[in-house]
Amino acid sequence: MAILFIPLFASSVGVIAAIGLPGWSGLSLLAGLAALAGVLLVLRVVLRRRERAGGPTLGLMIVDGSNVMYWKDETPRIETVREVVRHLADLGYVPGVMFDANAGYLLSGRYRHHRDFGRMLGIRADRVMVVPKGTPADPYILNAARKLGARIVTNDRYRDWASNYPEIRKPRHLIRGGYRSGRLWLDLKQEKVQPSSAAPPT
Repeated sequence: MAILFIPLFASSVGVIAAIGLPGWSGLSLLAGLAALAGVLLVLRVVLRRRERAGGPTLGLMIVDGSNVMYWKDETPRIETVREVVRHLADLGYVPGVMFDANAGYLLSGRYRHHRDFGRMLGIRADRVMVVPKGTPADPYILNAARKLGARIVTNDRYRDWASNYPEIRKPRHLIRGGYRSGRLWLDLKQEKVQPSSAAPPT
């Protein structure tokens, strides 16, 4: 598992250099791609381990953190993202979270990297990605979902990306949610947790 941290570590160094050093801004795209590769690897490993352990799983979910954080009162709150992540995990999903680079500023007035968000969300930092500065999170989210066969938790319709990612038009590929009377809801109707093939027969 430790080897999976290499692309994430490299990406963190790259993002710091791209933000802090003049002339290094071009490194942000490479750093972002390394971070995406790291997140994808980690999520695959987490899912496979849960399946081998015989635990229930419904697969992977990519949480659009920069969208979800506005679900309660249209005010950015990390607590909202944390509740969604915990709810998904409780249902048997393996969630990963992606944020725009400005998410930290909106939530706490300064840049936050994946380790900060991991601590705030109560999950491993390698299941969080903050995209490079000046880069929209949408293509990273859509690419991750495509490569992992995952769905996306968001109220964004990604209309600007529909021609390149026609799968977003499929029913239930984009999972909507929000709050009603102060309670979280996700559009996950009629889904049941399936035991993995490693689980003993009952």
